[in-house]
Amino acid sequence: MENIRKVRRYFNGKPSVDGAGVRLNRIFGYYDVEAFDPFLMMDFFNSTNPEDYVKGFPWHPHRGIETVTYLVKGEIEHEDSIGSKGTILDGDCQWMTAGSGIMHQEMPKASERMLGIQLWVNLPQKDKMTEPTYRDIRKEIIPEYKDDSMTVRVVAGKYMDLEGTIKGLDVEPIFLDVELKPNQEFIYSLESDLNAFAFVMEGEGNFNSEKEELISEATGVLYGEGDFIKINTKNNSLRFLLIAGKPLKESIAWGGPIVMNTKEELDIAFREIKEGTFIK
Repeated sequence: MENIRKVRRYFNGKPSVDGAGVRLNRIFGYYDVEAFDPFLMMDFFNSTNPEDYVKGFPWHPHRGIETVTYLVKGEIEHEDSIGSKGTILDGDCQWMTAGSGIMHQEMPKASERMLGIQLWVNLPQKDKMTEPTYRDIRKEIIPEYKDDSMTVRVVAGKYMDLEGTIKGLDVEPIFLDVELKPNQEFIYSLESDLNAFAFVMEGEGNFNSEKEELISEATGVLYGEGDFIKINTKNNSLRFLLIAGKPLKESIAWGGPIVMNTKEELDIAFREIKEGTFIK
């Protein structure tokens, strides 16, 4: 098979504290935006101790981005300034477009295990000030492919004849949750102009098409160019996320929860927050 994507590098992130005192692993962030474009940041949550996360993320603003929270295990309550309110549970996803501005809070509840990620997706300049929207994607409506070797849940993008509910975005996101049994192989084709990475949630596997190089939980794989990704397992099972998107290649001005294209736009956003005119 030709044009298999090679591993550019592995990454593990750094332990961090965010929100009102949530302990998490920041897998990548502002220091590496070009390599992951259009993805800005990803946090990984994995704890059996509620003290690590129950303080949550009280009310805070966003503009110019989309936030994607994908929960494998746990419970998170959400509320925002456009009237959305609810709880995501095991296997659920919430995809929020902050656009011109939104205030929201995400409050994890004590559970047996909190396991999941939050991903920030950049919006193109022309959509930075679009109307905010919130999508509550329940586990039951996420398309799922299953056979004797694997299970693939399609949040965004396509797999086989299945298509995720998130579509029509400029960055053409692909978001797959893949469970691969021992001694199996997963091959996925994607457009060569998309940036792509994988992230191991549980188990271990080989993501390197050139040699055997097993990696395990909380490790990410940034891929180079190519048309195919090949991943296999040996004696253990593997659960990983495969995420890809079309790079925007635009200037970035980043100030905490606000991501715009210029410093002037950032200044306007923070002035509006102070003046109470942020929500449009």
